[in-house]
This record gives sequence, structure tokens and C-alpha cells, in this order.
Amino acid sequence: MARKVATVFGGSGFVGRSVVGRLARVGYVVRVAGRTAAHATTLRMLGDVGQVVPVVASITDEAACVAAIEGSTLVINLVGILSPHGAATFEAIHVAGAARVARISAAAGVVRLIHVSAIGADVSSPSAYARSKGEGEAAVSRHMPQAIIVRPSLIFGAEGAIPAMFARMARFMPVVPVFGPATRFQPVWVGDVAEGMLRIATSEGMEGAIFEFGGPVVMTMRQLVAWAARWGGHPRPLIEVPRWLATLQAGVLEHLPGKLLTRDQVRLLYVDNVVAPGARTLEMLGITPSPMDLVLD
Repeated sequence: MARKVATVFGGSGFVGRSVVGRLARVGYVVRVAGRTAAHATTLRMLGDVGQVVPVVASITDEAACVAAIEGSTLVINLVGILSPHGAATFEAIHVAGAARVARISAAAGVVRLIHVSAIGADVSSPSAYARSKGEGEAAVSRHMPQAIIVRPSLIFGAEGAIPAMFARMARFMPVVPVFGPATRFQPVWVGDVAEGMLRIATSEGMEGAIFEFGGPVVMTMRQLVAWAARWGGHPRPLIEVPRWLATLQAGVLEHLPGKLLTRDQVRLLYVDNVVAPGARTLEMLGITPSPMDLVLD
């Protein structure tokens, strides 16, 4: 019997590693597609010999996407950026790239496409990031109406940026600045996100569904930063940065290497990032979300 084949775009990233491991454990041959194969080579150990296969395929490359998707029954698109860099614009990655994966998947007869977006995706958002995520969702659904869309809140894990970034700030700064202190988030563990996608991939009746993944606790940004500082062993006083000052600082930082903060990110920091009432959730997949203080003890 032929083995099931899955293609995971962005599979070598923080979320992708958890997704690839779970797919391999249930018997998929997993193609880990990305701009280079180097970051995916260590993932080979997640499966048997030849089960996890690094593939060079950027979602901006038509021919490479066709080759990466051909023969797959499952495709998962995890690719996303927080700020534009050169040719990697929001339009190129979140909209055109997402549309390309969906269009090619539909033409190739892929049974299930899971497109990972973000809570707050909205074509009318004042944030270019959230707007492009909304436009990407619309493009995916237009090319492949049965595609499933997953919108997570902030994703945390031992290797992730949240809350490690805030912990590092607390380690080196006597006072930690907080942007958007009252904005609410629902941090969700990367393992729960990956398990949710596995259950979507292997369950019936999911066609065209939209899920929003959040953790069990809603926290303000101030609470999240304070928690991260304590978790990192360096509790610090917090100072709330006014929005006008945050915007001014971002206007400078977005032009420096690394883009530590952009004005578009500041816009996002003042919009709540929690699961919408009535949304399909992890609980509906039989998953009880894990709290940060249990996972990151």
C-alpha cells in the first residue's frame, strides 16, 4: 500500500518541527519545504529512514511548489513573516504565496489543505500584516474552498520567541518597557497547535472550517511581560510606553538592521488577540489547552 504523503511549507520553523514530528509518527512521508534544505536536515531523525524529506521550495517559486506538492494528499502552509524584507513582502508571502499553494494544491488533487493564518486577520485592518493575512485567507478559499484555516494567538514553547524574548529583556534591562499594556492575548502552546493540525488533517467533516487556537488563560501584555520576567528569573519593574512614543520609536527602529519594531507592529499591539466568541477551538478537537506555567515550569 502506498504511504501517505504530506508537504509542509515552513516545516523547519518553530511550529513546523512539532507538526512534522506528529505527521511522521502517524505514518506520513513528510516533505519539509522551504527556501533552503539546510534547516530541515535535522528533522530527518523525527521519522524512519527516508520518511522526512527536506525539499527546496519557496512559496514564491511556482515550479518548485508544483514539484513539492505533486503526489501529496495533505498540504500545510505555515509560512509567514512579521515584517517585510526585500522581495519578501506581505503581499508576496501572505497573499500571492498562499494563493499559489492553494491553487497548485487544488490542481494536484490534494485532499486536504491547512492554511495557517493568525487571529486578527482582516482585509479591513489598519495593520498591513493583519490585512495581508485576511487577503491571504480569501485567496486560499477562492482557489480551494474546502481548505481549512487555522488562526492561532501568540504561540509559545521552550524554543519559541514568546516568552523568551521578554525574559531576555528583563535579564539585561533594569526596567522593562511594555507596549500596548492593556491589549489582551491568549498564548497557546506550540504542541497544542501542532496536535490540533494533526487532528484536522486526520478527521472527517473539516472542509472549509476556520479554527481559532488559543490557550486557557487570557493575559494582558503587561501580565505577559511580568510573567516572562519572573519565569526567566529576573523580575523587573515595568514601564508602560505611551502609544505615541511607541510609534515614534518604531519609526526609527524599522529602518535599522533587524527591524526590532515597526509602526505596523505597534498597530497590532493595540488590538486584542483572543479567540472570537463562537469560533471553532482546540477544545472542539478534543484538546485541553496547556497553560504556560505548566509547560514552561
